[in-house]
Amino acid sequence: MSTNPLDLPIAFHLGPLAISTPVATTWGILAALGLGSWAITRRLALAPSRAQSVLELIITTLDAQITSVVAGDPGRLRGLIGTLMIFILTANWISLIPGLEPPTAHLETDAALALIVFVATVAAGVRANGLWGYLRGFANPTWVMIPINLVEQITRAFSLMVRLFGNVMSGVFVISILLSLAGLLVPIPLMALDLLTGAVQAYIFAILALVFIGSAIEEGAPQPHDSKQKTEKPR
Repeated sequence: MSTNPLDLPIAFHLGPLAISTPVATTWGILAALGLGSWAITRRLALAPSRAQSVLELIITTLDAQITSVVAGDPGRLRGLIGTLMIFILTANWISLIPGLEPPTAHLETDAALALIVFVATVAAGVRANGLWGYLRGFANPTWVMIPINLVEQITRAFSLMVRLFGNVMSGVFVISILLSLAGLLVPIPLMALDLLTGAVQAYIFAILALVFIGSAIEEGAPQPHDSKQKTEKPR
């Protein structure tokens, strides 16, 4: 690992374009996940195999988590939230392969993931409430809150990026130092702890993304006092 976590080592060049190691690793992860998904889902049956049973259990658990946060059909968010969780988990655990570093230990990867969540949050809010309804949500509970609510949208994405980067990078950095000082056997318990941390960080990132999207969907919805005023008949 580089002594500077902000460095971007170059893996290879495509003509004049330099491809960094985190980008190349990300491409490899995406290809592996794509092929794995194709292999598991290409022969679905009413009598499920073990792999299909595990997949159905994962989807059922994910749907239950989504519906506990956002009301409605979980299928509309299943692809995004599930992909984020599986990708980040795989990226965090890629350090099990000697010579590879998690791409999530680099700020650029985490910034891209946070940007995806930001765009998905805005798109979900606009789709659910319309453009004017979504923008109106920034004025809740009063128009004075508009600048604060706008800043909050940006800081949410920034907090996602910093949290994931800090936790993954620090774990990889500490283990690499211990490996250089103490050899292979001593850091093994810490590596197991790092795997647990990677799983927890993937879950937290996906759940926070789900919460942000859910709040965007509900922000433009009529508030309880608004709906009461609309339904209340004048005397």
